[in-house]
Amino acid sequence: MPETYLESQDAEKLSLDQVFERLGGNPQGLEAAEAARRLAQVGPNAIEERKKSSLLKLLGYFWGPIPWMIEAAAVLSLVVRHWSDMIIICVMLVFNAAVGFWQERKADNALEALKGELALKARARRGGQWQEIGAEDLVPGDVVRLRAGDILPADLKLFGGDFLSVDQSALTGESLPVDKAEGDVAYSGSVAKQGEMQAVVVATGDKTKFAKTVKLVESAEAPSHFQKAVLTIGDYLIYISLGLAVILVLTQLFRGDSALGVFQFVLILVVASIPVAMPAVLSLTMALGALSLAKEKAIVSRLQSIEEIAGIDILCSDKTGTLTKNQLTLGQPAVFAAADEQELILAASLASKEENRDAIDDAVLGGLQDRSLLAQYRQDAFVPFDPVSKRTEATLSREGHSFKCTKGAPQVIAQLCGLTGADSQRADEVVEAAAAKGYRTLGVARADEDGKWRFLGLLPLYDPPRDDSAETIRQAGEHGIDVKMVTGDNQAIAKEIARQLGMGQEIQVAQELFAEGVDPADPPQGLGEKVERAEGYAQVFPEHKFGIVKALQRLGHLVAMTGDGVNDAPALKQADVGVAVSGATNAARAAASLVLTAPGLSVIIRAVEEARKIFERMNSYAIYRITETIRIMFFVVLAMLVFNIYPITTVLVILLALLNDLPIMTIAYDNTWLDPHPVRWEMRRVLTLSTALGLIGVVETFLLLVIAREYLDLSVPQLQSFIYLKLAVAGHLTLLVVRTKEPFWKSPYPAKVLLLAVLGTQTVAVLIVGLGIIVAPIPWSYVGLVWGYCLVWMFIEDAAKLHLYRHLSLGGEHHLAFLRRLKARAKP
Repeated sequence: MPETYLESQDAEKLSLDQVFERLGGNPQGLEAAEAARRLAQVGPNAIEERKKSSLLKLLGYFWGPIPWMIEAAAVLSLVVRHWSDMIIICVMLVFNAAVGFWQERKADNALEALKGELALKARARRGGQWQEIGAEDLVPGDVVRLRAGDILPADLKLFGGDFLSVDQSALTGESLPVDKAEGDVAYSGSVAKQGEMQAVVVATGDKTKFAKTVKLVESAEAPSHFQKAVLTIGDYLIYISLGLAVILVLTQLFRGDSALGVFQFVLILVVASIPVAMPAVLSLTMALGALSLAKEKAIVSRLQSIEEIAGIDILCSDKTGTLTKNQLTLGQPAVFAAADEQELILAASLASKEENRDAIDDAVLGGLQDRSLLAQYRQDAFVPFDPVSKRTEATLSREGHSFKCTKGAPQVIAQLCGLTGADSQRADEVVEAAAAKGYRTLGVARADEDGKWRFLGLLPLYDPPRDDSAETIRQAGEHGIDVKMVTGDNQAIAKEIARQLGMGQEIQVAQELFAEGVDPADPPQGLGEKVERAEGYAQVFPEHKFGIVKALQRLGHLVAMTGDGVNDAPALKQADVGVAVSGATNAARAAASLVLTAPGLSVIIRAVEEARKIFERMNSYAIYRITETIRIMFFVVLAMLVFNIYPITTVLVILLALLNDLPIMTIAYDNTWLDPHPVRWEMRRVLTLSTALGLIGVVETFLLLVIAREYLDLSVPQLQSFIYLKLAVAGHLTLLVVRTKEPFWKSPYPAKVLLLAVLGTQTVAVLIVGLGIIVAPIPWSYVGLVWGYCLVWMFIEDAAKLHLYRHLSLGGEHHLAFLRRLKARAKP
């Protein structure tokens, strides 16, 4: 019974005859009937994807603590027939769900893009005849023909040809094409660059190396810190609101109030207090931030990733095409028999074929200062590079004279020229010195009509760093971000590039870190510490990149991963911030949460700066919203318990929520401080600060209520208007306090649009109570009193804010004194 597939590493070890024997095939290919039988047995050569119903995804946005509370409020509004309230609540609920669903749909196309990287057609031998079939119809045992430009349709064992140059950089991260000979295995998704060979299919569909990469993408999932923060804040406010509502209901019912009246008031109070608009306000803040990032040539595919960008402390950067230019460049030539460097490069250029678009040929031709010289020569014959001869050779003629040029492996060219003595020793030294730097070296020779080869010299080749990479890495360090290089190239190349970029030299070999038996998807604790200490990783495979990101995340790091190929996709999706650089494959773009459309990495620094500003705006809004909920709920309950009066009507509660939350969206445009360090949600600080400010607000409002009852001649309706104005004014003044960690009168100053929104809503609030629009009017002198009172308390709140920030950051005087005592005791 033939086997259904072979692992690529097993196929590499087996001879061609053994492969055909185990798969039940032969070099003449399969019969059509046998191929059909196998296709029914193993399934199509395609990636199977577990899809979740779009309807289930959409319904998921109506499930959770905040949606439950909003839905409960809508049902209760229906019960008491508050139709306008119910409509407003339902519209807000649907809007939040629609925004989240749309963003998820945009981000969830990674697997589709990965499928697009596969070949669509294949030339297979069926029944002894070559025919073109759909790649999805290939089965193990099929014989296929490959030539330059083909995308390999499956994992293959090569035979029947001299060589095949394969670009598998998008799959393995190697910066140069790999030369494959008979008996080698080539992977699905790679691209044939030169040569022509036949091959037997050893694995298809989800058994290929490509498909395993896709599975990593499918399983990669980093939880959103933004969602965690919103849920934490929502839970905190909901529990407070419900607890106080229960106390209020029981107290008022015990006092004999109408159950329906108490029920209606508490319903409106709870709806106004829970963060119904919080997801919308924060989403709008991030959406506007995404537009700003787009202007900086950085496209955000998932809104929540903006908050993650602000908090990254480690950037795992792919080397090839990201830190480097992904184009071979000539180093300093070593001249032997050539007259000068340009003669050496000219000879190497004549031994190249420009139309082949070979990476090495392009690098050699790029080093020629005067390309017009090539027109003086006629290339009569050209022998391309192959793994056996390890060199190219061109037969040329000029003005009736014929000669040959060759370039290739230095030892082969040296042997061809019979290099001995000091020249041979010098050549060996140049090659070894270049190899120590990670450079690849070419030997160049020329044979005139006498047929004797002369060793002209050596050409080192390397993939140079991008012009802005070193500066970007330096700036990343200033922003508190540790950059770690990740590459499929060897350790020597990685160390040399790291040296040129000013990075550390602690480069670990990934295969040694992830030794046999270590699951990259579940790295042990000890491995995580080794990964964290390393300053870069060499000889990395896709599963290693995935494991590196996951190991760092388990140690509490927020990790960004840059990349451009299929091999990067799993790590890009698993990372807190996956960054697809300019020119990335569709698979990498789809898996990433940030796509760069301009070359280089400098865009990332600008994206981090913008994201940190956006985060500060969201953080300010969260503190403000919690503060307001605590202020309103505790004050209302306290006033009703002490004085047994409703200090504010249901209409005013709705009006207060409307005038507070709608203009607050302009915080998305606010000026803000740029934190030089990574920022993330510190819920202890957010909840402590907002709770303290909220309780100060309760004292502030309750004291004003006592003053109004005892010393001002106000009726109950006027008292309610008076308290409404105080809550409206204090709310926006509190926003001006919490929007900065510095004293509120210092830079950064509020944006004009925010100030206009605050002044506009305050003008409306003043006119409502001063003119008696839908409420009882109060004297204009009392309006001035409220404003003066709130301004005084604004300074008190600001002082409390500054003290709390120092305390929570361990910067208070008693903390500093304690640290000084410890330092003194530690001295010998």
